Amino acid sequence: MFRYGSHQAFLRISLLLVFLALITSGALAQDSGKDQGQDQIQDQAKNPTTGQSADPKSADSAAAADSATPSQGQSSDQSVDPMRRPPNEKQKKNQKKALKVELSKPYKKWLEEDVVYIITDEERAAFKQLSNDEERDNFIEAFWQRRDPTPDTEENEYKEEHYARIAYANEHFAAGVPGWRTDRGRIYIVFGKPDEIESHPSGGTYERPMEEGGGETSTYPFEQWRYRYIEGIGQEVIIEFVDKCMCGEYHMTIDRSEKDALLYTPNAGLTMYEQMGMSNKSARFSGGGLEKLGAGPESSMIASKEFDRLEQFAKLQAAPPVKFTDLTEEVNSKIILNPMPFDVRSDFVKVTSDTVLVPVTIQLKNRDITFVNKDGIQRGTVNIFGRLSTLTGKVVQTFEDTVQVDVPAELLPRTAENASVYWKAVPLRPNRYKLYVAVKDVNGDRKGIWSRSIVVPDFSDDKLATSTLIVADQMESVPTKDIGTGNFVIGTMKIRPRVAPADGKPAIFKKDRDPKLNFWMQVYNLGVDEKTHKPSATFEYNITNLATNKSVVQKTESTEAMGNVGEQVTLQKSIAAANLQPGVYKIEIKVNDNISKQTIDPSAVFQVE
Repeated sequence: MFRYGSHQAFLRISLLLVFLALITSGALAQDSGKDQGQDQIQDQAKNPTTGQSADPKSADSAAAADSATPSQGQSSDQSVDPMRRPPNEKQKKNQKKALKVELSKPYKKWLEEDVVYIITDEERAAFKQLSNDEERDNFIEAFWQRRDPTPDTEENEYKEEHYARIAYANEHFAAGVPGWRTDRGRIYIVFGKPDEIESHPSGGTYERPMEEGGGETSTYPFEQWRYRYIEGIGQEVIIEFVDKCMCGEYHMTIDRSEKDALLYTPNAGLTMYEQMGMSNKSARFSGGGLEKLGAGPESSMIASKEFDRLEQFAKLQAAPPVKFTDLTEEVNSKIILNPMPFDVRSDFVKVTSDTVLVPVTIQLKNRDITFVNKDGIQRGTVNIFGRLSTLTGKVVQTFEDTVQVDVPAELLPRTAENASVYWKAVPLRPNRYKLYVAVKDVNGDRKGIWSRSIVVPDFSDDKLATSTLIVADQMESVPTKDIGTGNFVIGTMKIRPRVAPADGKPAIFKKDRDPKLNFWMQVYNLGVDEKTHKPSATFEYNITNLATNKSVVQKTESTEAMGNVGEQVTLQKSIAAANLQPGVYKIEIKVNDNISKQTIDPSAVFQVE
C-alpha cells in the first residue's frame, strides 16, 4: 500500500509540473508575439509605404537590434511591471477631472462656506465664470477690498470681524451641524451680536404679550434677538428662533405661534379672548394668515403688519449690501473739489469693566476758516457731524455741533496760525468701529471728510493695561461741581490734547506760545498684594531726543510714594517747554508691576519749535 500510494503521488506531482511548464511557455510565446507585433507597428508608423525605417541609419540600428540575443529581450520584458499599464484616454480625462476638483476645493469652501451669506448674487455668478486660479485669487482679493472700511491701511477690519463671527458661531450655535450653518449662526455672521437677547432655553410657562393674543401657554425653547437698527432693514428688528425638536437646533421663524407647545391641544393655552368666550381656538386655523395667533385685544394689528413682517423676513435672508459705498462717493465728489482740512484724534479711557470713554478731538487751523464781520467781531462758523458705526454699518453713536470762533478784527491776522479745537467724548463698548467725521465751513461753503477705523480696547481682564498716553497743551484741575462734565474734562482734570497733523508729523508745540508740555495717562489692572491689599509698581519716565537718541529727562516714582492707591493709578506730569531745545522727542512711560510681574511701556512723539 505504501509503495502504490507513493507511486500515485509521484505521478500526480509530475503531471502538475508538466502542466505548469506548458502554461509558462504559452505566456512567454504570447509576450513575444505582442512584442514583435508592436515592433512591426512601430516600423510601419515610421514608413507606412515600405514598412521599413526611412533612415538608413535607423535601418542599421533596427538590424542590430534584431541580432540581439533573445535572453536580453526577455530580461528587458521581465524588468517592466506587467500590472503598470499606460492609461487610456478615458483614464487621462478622469485624472485631469479629479485634479481640477482637488485644486478647486479651497475656492469651493470659500464660496460655499466662508462668504456664503455675504456674497451677492452678481458676485457669485461672476466667480463661477472664472476659468483659472489666478483669476479666482484676484476676485477674492477684490471682494474683500470692496468691503474694507479703511482701504488706506494694511488691515481689513471687515474681513477680520467676519471670520471672528464665524468662529463665534461655530463655538456657540452648533447643533448637529457646524454653527455657521444654523439660522442663529447666519444671522450672527451677517448682522453681528444683537443688542438684546430674550432667551427661554427650557421653554415652559409663557405669558403672551397682547399683540400675540395675551393669555398663558407653554412653549418650546425659543429666543428673541433684538437689534435697535439694521441698515437697509429698519429699527427695532426682532428675530425669533424656535427649537421645536428640543435638540438645540433653533430655526428662524416668521410665525410667532410656532413656539406654542399647546397650539394643537384643544382648550389649552388659550388667549385672552378665547378664555372670555369671545373667540374659539379653532379660529386660529381658519384665518389663512402667516401666523396662527389667537384672537386678543390687539389682533386687528396683526393682519396690517403681515406684509411688513414678510418683507423683513425676506431682507434678513438676503446678502447685505456692500458697505461704505456712500462714504466713498461722498469723499470722491466733495473732498477733491474744495477740501476743508482738519485733524482728528481719538483716545481711550476706562470707565467700567465693559465701557470705555472715547474722547474725539477735532482741530482746525484758523486760517482755514472763513471769518465774516459781525458787529466789529470777526466770526467763523463750522458745522461738525460725527458718526460711529460697527463694521456692518450699524450706527452706535452720532454727534453734531456748531462751533463758533470770535476774534477781534484787529487780532485776526495774528491768530491765523492758531488752532480751534472741538472735543466730544462718547461711551463705547470694546469693539472695532468706523469713525466718520464731516465738517463744513459755513461762511466759505467748504467741506471736509475724514474716516478711520478705531479699536476700542478691552480693559476688563487681568492684563496690565493703560489708557492712551495724552500729550496736552492744557492740563488743570476742575472745580468739584464740574468733575466729569464739560469740554476736555476727564474725571477731575481738564486735559486738552494737542492733535498731530494728518501728514504723519508729530504734534507741534511752540516754545513762544506753549509754556508747558503736559502728559496724562491712567494705568489699569495693577496687581494687589494679598497681605497689604496694595499694589507695588514703579513708573519710569523717559524723554528722548530722537535726533541725538539721548535722554533729556528721566524720572522714576513708585506706588509706595503715591500714598493710598489701588489697582488703577493716574499719572500726570508737566515740563516747561523752555527746558527742551527745538527738535522731535519721544516720551515713554514704563510701568513695572512687581506683583503680577508684567511690564508695559506706552509712548508718544511730539515736536518742539
